[in-house]
Amino acid sequence: MAELLITILIVLLALALLISLGLVSSLDFRLLVSHFKCSALIGRFDFRELLRCFNFPVLPKVGLNEAAKPCEQPDPKVLNCRVQLIRQEKDNRVFDAFNVEIRGSIHAPGDRHYTTVQVLITDVTDGITEAKPVQARVEQWQQSPQTQKKAFASPQLYDSPAFCYNADLGRLPHAESILSDWTAVAQLDVTPMIFPRKGKRNLHFNISILSRENGEELACATCTFSYENASFGYIDLQENIQRTKTLAVALAFAVSAADKKLYDCEVELIKNWARGNIDVSKVSDKARRKFDKALDEALGFFLDGNQLDTYKICKEIAEIAPLAERCEILDLCLRVARANGSVAAEELAILKNLANWLEVDMNRFRAMAEKILPVGMHQVEDVEVTIGVNSNMSKEETRRHLNKEYRKWNARVTNFDPEIQTQADQMLKLIAEARSQYVG
Repeated sequence: MAELLITILIVLLALALLISLGLVSSLDFRLLVSHFKCSALIGRFDFRELLRCFNFPVLPKVGLNEAAKPCEQPDPKVLNCRVQLIRQEKDNRVFDAFNVEIRGSIHAPGDRHYTTVQVLITDVTDGITEAKPVQARVEQWQQSPQTQKKAFASPQLYDSPAFCYNADLGRLPHAESILSDWTAVAQLDVTPMIFPRKGKRNLHFNISILSRENGEELACATCTFSYENASFGYIDLQENIQRTKTLAVALAFAVSAADKKLYDCEVELIKNWARGNIDVSKVSDKARRKFDKALDEALGFFLDGNQLDTYKICKEIAEIAPLAERCEILDLCLRVARANGSVAAEELAILKNLANWLEVDMNRFRAMAEKILPVGMHQVEDVEVTIGVNSNMSKEETRRHLNKEYRKWNARVTNFDPEIQTQADQMLKLIAEARSQYVG
């Protein structure tokens, strides 16, 4: 049976080619079938099944009433709008833009009336009752408080820099002007816009034609457009900030427990940082007590000898937090390591790992460590942290780096701060030892 079907397919393809070349003017499919003595297949064999055997994509069956319909014509008696996503290039930069077009009627007080266009965008992904404004990073595209109150029903949205585009539209030729074709009135760069959340967003566009004389609305149209937002939204960012700070507390406890000891001064430092950075100001006393209890439970977790997957935590932070916040976390961890007056080898090791996993440049990390953890606190010397020498450097690279470090610390020997003088003397001694060991 399979061989027969394959044969039929080959013959059909050959005949189609002959017809296309004009070698065959007509084809009686039943004669073809009778030639192969398989007329019994007619009426019960679905050719589509044969195509499926070869994994060819098959278009769905379309009824006569389901055929592609022409786009519905806009009502010329009112204003209509539509939005399209286009790619633009400016100053060697390629970016997405919303191309806003209008069509239909605009009724003005008289001929040659001067008008402006205003575009407001709200995110209605969660429904119109949960509409949230699209925000603008640049002030020229931000609404005034009065416009915001007019645009949004929810008072909690007033104090956000909601997006609002305004531009001159020019003079209308007649009191009743009809745009018979789609006319672009704005091409809005998406880059300065901040959406509520990342992912697919349903955006509600409100386009108003206003009188330049008194701001009266002459015509208005709305439409909805779906856009895939690749960046974190402002709600995402707020949630990420709180999430990042919560994870920072976990990392700080991990640093404190690295040497198998959790000193009271370290624990108190972590708790105070958590209370000052994790937003519990708007919660009830009961919620604050619950927060303090959570900190105690975290402490108990480490006191019992448990460990966290610090690598996984750092990778999550690196994905959701900007560099400045990651450096703040490192700053906290460095201060935890300093709290008891000395830094154990285990603490230095985990601090290096945190810097690496949080994707903080080693030179930046070393600069932070120099200020917070001077070399005199180190129980064990780590030349990668203190001087910046590592095994991947060639002898010539090591020599140049040590010369640079020598010049920096030699200039601090005469500093007016005796602590800096002491640190400089200690660093010069380490540089000399490293030069003997790595350069010779």
